[in-house]
Amino acid sequence: MRAVACFVHGVEAVVRLFGWFAAWTCVVLVGLVAGDVLMRYAFSVGAVWLQELQWHLISPIALFGMSYLLLMGEQVRVDVFYERFPANLQRVIEVIGGLLLLVMGLYIAWLTLPWIAQSFARGEASPNPGGLPLRWLLKSLIPFGFVLLALQGLAHALRQAFALPTRGE
Repeated sequence: MRAVACFVHGVEAVVRLFGWFAAWTCVVLVGLVAGDVLMRYAFSVGAVWLQELQWHLISPIALFGMSYLLLMGEQVRVDVFYERFPANLQRVIEVIGGLLLLVMGLYIAWLTLPWIAQSFARGEASPNPGGLPLRWLLKSLIPFGFVLLALQGLAHALRQAFALPTRGE
């Protein structure tokens, strides 16, 4: 039981770290967008790489944020029905949902590997003049984000199955 709790807390610590990273990436993104708008409309100066960077920053926000949202209990659920279920049925639903996330996350991560390998082999970069290089590096966040989601799904299922208290309890 102690090993399960340590595993769950370890995964959740990693997810919190990447959630923190995603949150600060949002702050950076807002600053870049505001700066880009100011530069384009006030000074008629713009850069393709800056606009592409804005789009690229959305990836870690979404890919790291989805596991953090699960950790924080903000996942999408039909609460109208769920809140009326008995506590044991709610736990069963949470365990099954966490295990499904584990399987789905690992499967999606596995599906993206050939696509990323192809991008790396081609040395894929932006097709736009002045665009960002190393597009394969951005694409590599996809399997990483889904493995993180899979791990958080497993941690969520274990927390519910073993009725582990959250850090605040």
